[in-house]
Amino acid sequence: MSIMSYNGGAVMAMRGKDCVAIASDRRFGVQAQMVTTDFQKIFPMGDRLYIGLAGLATDVQTVSQRLKFRLNLYELKEGRQIKPKTFMSMVSNLLYERRFGPYYIEPVIAGLDPKTFEPFICSLDLIGCPMVTEDFVVSGTCAEQMYGMCESLWEPDMERQAFEMTCPVSRIIEFDRMSTTVDSKWDSKGIISKDGRCGNNTASSKSMI
Repeated sequence: MSIMSYNGGAVMAMRGKDCVAIASDRRFGVQAQMVTTDFQKIFPMGDRLYIGLAGLATDVQTVSQRLKFRLNLYELKEGRQIKPKTFMSMVSNLLYERRFGPYYIEPVIAGLDPKTFEPFICSLDLIGCPMVTEDFVVSGTCAEQMYGMCESLWEPDMERQAFEMTCPVSRIIEFDRMSTTVDSKWDSKGIISKDGRCGNNTASSKSMI
């Protein structure tokens, strides 16, 4: 078994019209063994900026803490909030520094530019190679299943109301498909738009089907 699937997990982000959304499961387990269903995998990095980390649980906690430390230093030095693209470079640099002994995580970044409010989503691999897209990104143990569902439900320039329906449906269906995420809870940071964040949902995936 790959070390990336040892603890399991799934993270996804979608881009809509002037908004983004990010969601993950909250299961922490060891292969098929369930330990808890309140493990945090999405971390706030600004008013309209979030990062989701799927992979080895210990590396998820380590990377989130180191990113928060570097982010605080950046904001103290620059005196402003970081842009999503700049934050992507920060994450990429952190991962590439450990390329010979990498952190076993696959980050997903979603946010809005603090000035222009332009939506931004991207994902990175183990050594920090970024992939910026205009539609959606997924990572984790059920990435293949999530790709299929997201391709079926996502449409360009989705309005906020349609966006609020598409994201919950896709993540609930796909999280329940994986044996390593069944009975888990999913965590959504809601729809992130220039008006602020709408909704912060945590619910059992089985109760929603």
